[in-house]
Amino acid sequence: MIYQKDKVDRMDKTIREQLEELAEEQYRVFTSSLTPGKKNILGVRLPLLRKMAGRISKGDWRNYLLEACGDSMEELMLQGMVIGNCKKDIEEVLHLSTSYIPKIDCWSVCDSFCSGLKITKLYPERMWEFIQQYFDSEQEYEIRFGVVMLLYYMTPEYASAAFAHFDHINHEGYYVKMAVAWILSIYYINLPELTMEYLHNNQLDDFTYNKALQKITESLKVDSQTKALIRGMKRKG
Repeated sequence: MIYQKDKVDRMDKTIREQLEELAEEQYRVFTSSLTPGKKNILGVRLPLLRKMAGRISKGDWRNYLLEACGDSMEELMLQGMVIGNCKKDIEEVLHLSTSYIPKIDCWSVCDSFCSGLKITKLYPERMWEFIQQYFDSEQEYEIRFGVVMLLYYMTPEYASAAFAHFDHINHEGYYVKMAVAWILSIYYINLPELTMEYLHNNQLDDFTYNKALQKITESLKVDSQTKALIRGMKRKG
C-alpha cells in the first residue's frame, strides 16, 4: 500500500485536537510541578492516553509512528504506549524502542514507556540482552530507562546482576540517581534479604544510597521495627 503522508498528517492533527480537548488546566499545573523544567505539557491523564493508544493500535499504527510528532509530552507518551501495545513481535518492539528511547526527555515519559513494555514478561532474556547497552550510555534518560526496566527482573536469578548495574552507574544526573534509589527500594520490598546484603556492601554514592534508605522507610509494606533499622544505616555526610 502506498503511504499517503497527507492522510497521516491529518490524523496527527486530529490526535492533537483530541489531546487538547482532554487536557485539564489543573492537571497540567499538577503535572508541571512533578516535572520541573518541562514546558510542553497539555495536562491529559494517563488512563485517557492509554485509551487513545489502544484505539491507534487497532488501526495503521506503524504509519502513525512513522509520522507522529512529539510537540507535547502527551504526544511523546502516546508513541511509547503504542509501541508497548505491539505484543506479537519482540524484534519489532525492540527496533521501535531503539528509535524511541533517544526521544525521552523526562522521567514521566521514561517510566510510562517502561511500564507499557509488558512484552518483557514473555521474552525476559531477549529484553535483558537489549537493555544492557543503556547502562553504559552517557544520556540521563537512556540510563534511567535501563534502570526502570529492572522492575521486570526482581528475582533471585537476576538480583546480583541488577545490583552490579547499580554499582557500575556513575552518572551525575538527578533522575538517574532517583531511579536507582526507587528501584532499589522496590527490590528491598520483594527481595529483602538479598537487598539488605547489598545495602551492607555496595558502591553507591552517598546521595543515592541514602535516598534508597529513605524510600524504603516510606513504604507501607515495611514494618516500623525494620524502618528503624534502615534509618540507622544512613551514611553521615
